[in-house]
Amino acid sequence: MMKFKRILLKLSGESLAGDGKQGLDEKRLLEYATQIKNIAGLGIEIGIVIGGGNIFRGLSGQSKGFDRVKGDQMGMLATVINSLALQSGLESIGVKAKVFTAVSVESIGDRYAKHRVMEAFSKGYICIFSGGTGNPYFSTDTASALRAIETESDVFLKGTRVDGVYTADPEKDPSAVKFDTITFDEVYEKNLKVMDLTSFTLCKENNMPVIVFDMDTPGNLEKVVKNEKIGTLITN
Repeated sequence: MMKFKRILLKLSGESLAGDGKQGLDEKRLLEYATQIKNIAGLGIEIGIVIGGGNIFRGLSGQSKGFDRVKGDQMGMLATVINSLALQSGLESIGVKAKVFTAVSVESIGDRYAKHRVMEAFSKGYICIFSGGTGNPYFSTDTASALRAIETESDVFLKGTRVDGVYTADPEKDPSAVKFDTITFDEVYEKNLKVMDLTSFTLCKENNMPVIVFDMDTPGNLEKVVKNEKIGTLITN
C-alpha cells in the first residue's frame, strides 16, 4: 500500500480538448477540476503539469517548417493557457490554486521556485506548473518528472486516455495485454512507449514511482490515490 502526502499529476493537453481535436472542452475541464477537488479533500497536496498539445505542439510545428526552438516556446505558452484554464475551473468550484511559470510572464503567474511552491502547499493551494522546464527540447513529461522530484512528491501520476501500460498500443492492437506492475528496466527492455527517455531516466535514477492511468473516467483519480487496482505502477 502506498500512502500519498503529496503527488505530481500530469494531465494531457489533448484530453482537455474532449471529443474535439483542439481547444478546450469546458465539460472535460470541470470533470478534471472536480476529480482534483475530491482528492484535495483527502488532505493530499497536489502539483499539476499540463501538456499543450490541444493548442500547439512544438514537434508538429517543426515538421511544418517552424524553427524548433520557437516551436517549443509556442508549446510552452500553450501550457500556460491550459494551466490558467484549469486554475479558473478549480476556483469556480471553490478550490484555491496557483499557477507557477517556468518562463517570465509575471502578470499571469508566479515564477517557479521550490520555496514558493512549498509555501503555497502549506497554505492549501493546488500548484499548477506551466511552461514546461522553460527550455526547448524538453517535453512536459520531463517537466513533470523534474517537478515531482524537486517538490519531493511521493508519486508521479500520469493521467492519460489509456488505462495503463500495455504490451502494445491497445488502440491499434486488440490483443495487447496490460501490466498491473512493471519495472523501469522492463519498460526499457521491452521498448514500451510510456514517456520520453529523459523523463523516464529522471524517475528511474531518483526512485520516483510512476502510475499510468485513465484520467478521462471520472472517479479514477480518487481510486488511484486510495490504492485501488487501476492503472499500471512502474517502479525500480
